[in-house]
Amino acid sequence: MSVRLGLMALLAEGESYGARLRSEFEERTGGTWPLNVGQVYTTLERLVRDGLVEQTGEADSEGRIGYRLTDAGRAELDAWWATPVDRTSTPRDELTIKLALAVTAPGVDVERVVQSQRTSTLRHLRDLTRLKRDALGRAEGTAEGVAAAQHGLAWLLVLENLVFAAEAEVRWLDHVESTLARHAVTVERAARAARATTSSASDTGSTVTSPGATPALLEGNPS
Repeated sequence: MSVRLGLMALLAEGESYGARLRSEFEERTGGTWPLNVGQVYTTLERLVRDGLVEQTGEADSEGRIGYRLTDAGRAELDAWWATPVDRTSTPRDELTIKLALAVTAPGVDVERVVQSQRTSTLRHLRDLTRLKRDALGRAEGTAEGVAAAQHGLAWLLVLENLVFAAEAEVRWLDHVESTLARHAVTVERAARAARATTSSASDTGSTVTSPGATPALLEGNPS
């Protein structure tokens, strides 16, 4: 997700300043994508430069500067809400790249890499499932008010996305392991066939007489 558009979405709800925007962003996403204040202010400066956000005035007594969305910023944000996320570009996934390189790198135990990753992903999945149970109560509860319930729902949706992604990763790792096993069998069969062919050619070559040679048995026969 673009930090730029995330901050614009928060500013659409009203004027705010950098530290509060950072806090709001992390609260609503459950800290899944942590931001630092420097990143927030750098992004705000670029938004101001592009005419999508503007400062509301001078810094207050604590040095905080307020920001708000401009009409141009609101139009771009509305377009973002209405436009599907582009999935045509393939993201660089570290695990996929790691395994793709591992199967071609000499001396790497690919099965061990897969098993180690599966163990780690299953542990992560258990942690996410535990967090999801906690988040369900927060999202469904009304004791803390509507705003708290909405924030709880936002965090629940993020968690469920992470749960589905972890489950899919485990299934993919299972597929990778079975594919590696099938490939190993295929390679072994090809190697056995090659050895058998080489052995057969060697045995045949020991008894074959070259076309121009005269067998010793016929040399003594009268013409």
